[in-house]
Amino acid sequence: MLKLRLLFFLLIAGWGIAHAQPVVRISGIVYNEEKLPLPNVTIIVMGQAQSTSTDEFGVYTIYSKQKNFNIKYSLLGYQPQIQKFTERSGARITKMIHLVANINELDQVNITNKQNQLSNASTINIADLSAIPLVSGNFETMLKTLPGVSTNNELSAQYSVRGGNFDENLIYINDVEINRPVLIRNGQQEGLSAINADLISKAKFSAGGFEAKYGDKLSSVLDIKYDRPDSNQTIFSTSLLNTSLSTKRLFKKGFLLAGLRYKNNSSILIKQDEAGSYSPNFADAQFLYQHDFSEKFNISLLGNFNLGQFKLIPTNRETKFGTLNTTLRLNVDYNGQEIDDYQTIGSAVTATFLPKPNLVIKFINSYFNTIERERFDIDGSYIFQEVDNSFSPEEFGVVNKNKGIGSYYNYGRNNLNTKIFTSEIKVDQNFNNHVFSWGLKYDQYTYDDRLNEYNYTDSAGYILPNNSKNIVLQNVINAENTLNIRNYGAYIQDSYSLSGNVELQLGARSSYNSLSRQLLISPRLLIAYRPNSNNKILRFTAGVYKQPPSYRTIRDISGILNINQKAQSSYNASLGYDYAFDAFGTRLKFTSEAYFKYSDRLIPYKIDNLRIKYLANEVSKGFAYGADFSVGGEFVKDLVSYFRMSLMHANEDIINDSYTQNGETFYPGYLKRPTDQRVNFSVFFQDKLLNSPTYKVHLNALYGARLPIGPAQSPRYSDKFYIPSYKRVDIGFSKDFLDDGALHKPKFLDKNFSSVILFFEIFNLLNIDNTVSYLWLKDVNNVQYAIPNYLTGRQFNLKLIVKFKNGK
Repeated sequence: MLKLRLLFFLLIAGWGIAHAQPVVRISGIVYNEEKLPLPNVTIIVMGQAQSTSTDEFGVYTIYSKQKNFNIKYSLLGYQPQIQKFTERSGARITKMIHLVANINELDQVNITNKQNQLSNASTINIADLSAIPLVSGNFETMLKTLPGVSTNNELSAQYSVRGGNFDENLIYINDVEINRPVLIRNGQQEGLSAINADLISKAKFSAGGFEAKYGDKLSSVLDIKYDRPDSNQTIFSTSLLNTSLSTKRLFKKGFLLAGLRYKNNSSILIKQDEAGSYSPNFADAQFLYQHDFSEKFNISLLGNFNLGQFKLIPTNRETKFGTLNTTLRLNVDYNGQEIDDYQTIGSAVTATFLPKPNLVIKFINSYFNTIERERFDIDGSYIFQEVDNSFSPEEFGVVNKNKGIGSYYNYGRNNLNTKIFTSEIKVDQNFNNHVFSWGLKYDQYTYDDRLNEYNYTDSAGYILPNNSKNIVLQNVINAENTLNIRNYGAYIQDSYSLSGNVELQLGARSSYNSLSRQLLISPRLLIAYRPNSNNKILRFTAGVYKQPPSYRTIRDISGILNINQKAQSSYNASLGYDYAFDAFGTRLKFTSEAYFKYSDRLIPYKIDNLRIKYLANEVSKGFAYGADFSVGGEFVKDLVSYFRMSLMHANEDIINDSYTQNGETFYPGYLKRPTDQRVNFSVFFQDKLLNSPTYKVHLNALYGARLPIGPAQSPRYSDKFYIPSYKRVDIGFSKDFLDDGALHKPKFLDKNFSSVILFFEIFNLLNIDNTVSYLWLKDVNNVQYAIPNYLTGRQFNLKLIVKFKNGK
């Protein structure tokens, strides 16, 4: 299969490397009738599958690969506008657009404007998604380039935001909340996420201070929309790691979006220290069908089937680590295998009713069933040595000292069946200068969990807790849990204008959880100030965020449930400033936000790779504060790039924790949270090669400061070890064979496709060994060592994206 893909790429690359001229660029600002800029206006080059949306200042930039083309500007509540263009190749056009309110939908204009403007979320530029070199292939991975998001694992789609953990993030697809699997413990087991990037029409992300209409989590919101396409389209993408096929179809009374994906990243995994036979196979199918019964009523059906199997038969491992003066080496020979299976099937039905122009009602029902199985039975015989690292060729690599010899054994048979049913009603209505929103929600979670796992480590009698002949098992988990949790929720919020420059949003959520039996109230506030210059925005948010107990948080390290657990709560405030300005001959945008979060009740936890191990019977209080900065724009003409930096500090104090030493009791006080990553920095930079827009380079660089960690079974106050800082550079090179400026286009490609783009990517360009977790072993002197589990090394990838012409 891999050889066939390589041959296919070579055949495509051999077709028509041609001279090129610039494409046509159109930029400008979209205004309403009052000459106020309009954010989130959808802009599409008709027939070319080029699309974008205006930012909060109404600014847009879009490109056409043809000289004669039409651009459509549309926004709910306004009359769509189509502009015709006839330009020369390489033209740079500035076009100001004024949209006129639709009289029949006049009240919906205010609904749309308030919802777009009064939000502490940033719009994600989905046009650049295919250009970012990402080893996992999952949409969520690109969030790690955003301000406020921490990074330390390129294989995983999981992310932490402003000191929170993976479980504190909300993800929605078309207003349906998506939940992550429970049993996944490392990135190589992780398959395809629920988001199909080819089907996305809009994406927004909030790192905090989000509205009352979003659910009960502490950290962030990712809001994904699959929506009506402008024209028929089919996209085929393939690489050495994954393959996808998606189609978008318009009908007289509706539309269809459908996508198939397959992923096998064994070529990446075999570069890790742990050698063996890797067989990761993941696939999914998604669709969204909407039928318009009338202008006032439609029903949409969202379907998802996601499955995967990760199989590993390890053979051996060699890991070198240590300092400049002392080099240590671990050699392991394995017997056994690991097989993990994951399957999710689900659907959502949404009925949308517009009884009158100023009223929108949605009734959403969804059901998802996830089945997860882990089976591992692996025995490792190891030798732990100190080796010579001198520059003498005779002595280099010679064993100086044996640190330990022995074996360790890991066994697990875990099964989890999760069923989630949700029913929700959402209403938006305009009253004069107010947009009033409210909603009611019911969901039911059913868990059937069977846990049976343990391990032991034996180094010639030195590592066992005692030197008797009995084998003492470690980290034993043996539990059977069946649980049903019901949640009842409601929200209400009002968005309105205090003046021509000031917008205000007040809202509140309430929820009741059958497990904690608490009635939770969460008030929230957002104020936005826009000066008359229209190139600045100042935002202030404040609110209470509460997260009811879930199956994850109540299950402790031993698998026992704490059914008396209460909700976590956080009090948040933030101040943001956005500024659009001209510099370096282009338009740039600077965004910043400072925040403070105080939590009077948290559930402490430890992190082992991707697995969050909650200390379910403990309670802590904590805080996080920091600032996020970003500047982006066309530093290179026609190509958007971003520079982002985040500073953050997160601590917690586990209540009533203590330890005794030499007969004296000590109270540790505030500890660094497992996600206390002080600095994050990311760059996504694009440039032209050979002074031609058809040849581009795409650079993605990430830096994340060190993270605190400790052995899985040790108390939190002893987590004084650190995972080293995460440093990674990925680079991609691309060529669009059917760019409009190409003098000689391959006839076959030009006849059948609207776009053929070939990428050559180098993952981990600098071949840096990044650590994701540790294997903890003791030597013959009972000194404990942390043997690093490294992430992926340098790897090459070829990727081809083909867009078929309309109707094909």
